[in-house]
Amino acid sequence: MASKLARIAVPAPALLAPTRLTSVLVLALALTSQPVWAHAKAAQQSEPEEPTALLDYQDTFNLEYATHPFFSPDGKHLYYQRRSADIMHDRTHTSLWQYNLDTKATLPVMAADESIASPVLSPDGSRLAYIAKGQLYVRYLASGDTAKLTNLTETPQNVVWSNDGQTLAFTLFTPAKAPSLFTDMPSKPEGAKWAKTAKYIEQTTYRFDGAGYLPSGFDQVYLLPATGGTPRQLTQGNYLYEGPLSFSPDDQSLYITALLEENFDLKPLEKNIYRLAIDTGELTAVTESPGPENDPQLSPNGKWLAFLHTNDRKLAYQNDVLKLLNLETGKERTLTTDLDRTIGDLQWQDNNNGLVISYLDHGQVKLAQVSTQGKFSPLVAQLGGTTLGRPYTSGNFALSSAGDIAYTASTPTQPADLALLRASNGLKGKGELVTQLNADALGHKTLAQVKKLSVTSSVDQRPIDAWIAYPPNYEPKQKYPLVLEIHGGPHAAYGPHFSMEIQLMAAKGYAVVWSNPRGSSSYGEDFGNLIHHNYPSADYDDLMDVVDAAVAQGSVDSDNLFITGGSGGGVLTAWSIGKTDRFKAAVVAKPVINWMSFALTADAYPFFTQYWMPGMPWDNADHLWQHSPLSLVGNVKTPTLLLTGEDDYRTPISESEQFYQALRLQGVDAAMVRIPGASHGIASRPSRLIQKIGNVIAWFDRYKSADEEERKAKVDKAVEGKAEESQPHQHENKQ
Repeated sequence: MASKLARIAVPAPALLAPTRLTSVLVLALALTSQPVWAHAKAAQQSEPEEPTALLDYQDTFNLEYATHPFFSPDGKHLYYQRRSADIMHDRTHTSLWQYNLDTKATLPVMAADESIASPVLSPDGSRLAYIAKGQLYVRYLASGDTAKLTNLTETPQNVVWSNDGQTLAFTLFTPAKAPSLFTDMPSKPEGAKWAKTAKYIEQTTYRFDGAGYLPSGFDQVYLLPATGGTPRQLTQGNYLYEGPLSFSPDDQSLYITALLEENFDLKPLEKNIYRLAIDTGELTAVTESPGPENDPQLSPNGKWLAFLHTNDRKLAYQNDVLKLLNLETGKERTLTTDLDRTIGDLQWQDNNNGLVISYLDHGQVKLAQVSTQGKFSPLVAQLGGTTLGRPYTSGNFALSSAGDIAYTASTPTQPADLALLRASNGLKGKGELVTQLNADALGHKTLAQVKKLSVTSSVDQRPIDAWIAYPPNYEPKQKYPLVLEIHGGPHAAYGPHFSMEIQLMAAKGYAVVWSNPRGSSSYGEDFGNLIHHNYPSADYDDLMDVVDAAVAQGSVDSDNLFITGGSGGGVLTAWSIGKTDRFKAAVVAKPVINWMSFALTADAYPFFTQYWMPGMPWDNADHLWQHSPLSLVGNVKTPTLLLTGEDDYRTPISESEQFYQALRLQGVDAAMVRIPGASHGIASRPSRLIQKIGNVIAWFDRYKSADEEERKAKVDKAVEGKAEESQPHQHENKQ
């Protein structure tokens, strides 16, 4: 049976990390107006902070970034989402702003207390459909009037306008009758208080990270008049239906992605593209190649259908290709045969001559033009800045009818702003920055500068991309403690991008180094699959080479080395301290400790067992154990903190508990931080990001010292403080 989140139950290649391709007003305007979106910063102004030149934890609530730009149909206005932290509700607040390309004026479109999602303009640019509080609204831009179109029990997704602007299509989770087994339960007497009813489960995907235990039901495609009314369900059956949705030129059909098999959960990557007739609901297969086909995008003239296709070979890391289908002749052609990189977004040029795509390359998200004949032309833009916690690749872009490109641009010291490449300049040169969202929050702060680090793997002499950040105002002759920060995935990528966690570690006096060891995305399939069915392995050696290279720079205290990482990075952190004692302390965040238990408790177990393992776990117990950090726990002497969300269903907290208890059994300094209510994405709420990095730094501070006597004093002080809080828990701090 399908689940509410079946459409995302297939993990992206970077499964244990943020997913695959996984705003600002000019400062003068930001300072002269005090719109409602500033509630997060205004709330803090009642208690003036002590002037400081360095970043601190409270600054997390001051960060903003631009994301998801889109143009008006005439190309004269650029819309973008502006995301900030709501300190009173501990959440991300999203408002919508507009930038005029001619006058360079920035105006709020929707910037009140209410947070919005998924804004999309009507074809004539006069109306804006969006989601707020789980319902679909339309705003009439000329008058500023808003109409609530739905009163649904679930939130619409993948909203799209018909070409004539009369209709909206979307996907919607549609509940189904929950299965039951025992039906002879006697009636409860009036006023009686009985135990809760037992939950009966027989669906393959029954829980999902970030959503919890899932109700019975399926996503279906719906149609709704743009003036409101009753949504009409177009699809039927217990199948997989996914967006994005694309209307045919005559608005008589929709192109969608689907897998018309009731056991689709057990085929986590398989899907095809279909044409859905709006009058009859009939589905006609458009593509039927082996392997998944995704993201159907119809050309403006309706002649071509662009989509992404993966040649599924059951590899852990597989790059897709951009394909083009001639809807008149039925012939397909591959446009990016030689790219060998993960493709993110794709958007048609208004002249139908090609597309602009984003793709991963060497720790960056880049842009390129791809013609319908397959000519690949890289652009100068590099995207980023839409993930605040760690320096992952990220970013998005938009293409105007005039050929201009807006994209999220960032630096190692600034989250995403918006930049423009102008068609009048041939899309060349440096992008024109149109926002400066964090000039007020970060302009007076001294942040760590990031430098590229040259590393060669001792395993096979491959170059390994790495970066290092020294504390603000660092002196080259001084020695600094070093933190090795390891990315998740494992098929994900770091880069020279803004990271609040790294900046905070640097502000607290640590040098921080991060890298893309073998297995990382953005370097091609061969590099990514060096760890296929062999993880962890030589990626550990790459990481130790990175530490050696950082120490060789001369400003690192080799007696004060620390290590941390989350998800896949947690796996490698736990593995590393089983291999070496060179680190003074470690923080293992949301790890896999035992591949056997993980395979049968993780939410996306059909994917993991088919793509990450050579076979079913019970048939490969020895193989899984040989790659499990738990197999090395007897070697561990490094003081270790485990840190995981209590509602993590991707790498369940039982994984952390196994490692914690094993360490305690052998007398290793060990502690556990459990984040209540947090899923795998711990940093999804601002206060949790602070709790995460704060605990990491506090653990390292405990063990960072020049001599053992000072370290012992820190531990004794921490134990004494804990004892005063709660006498019965003294044994938890036994050293």
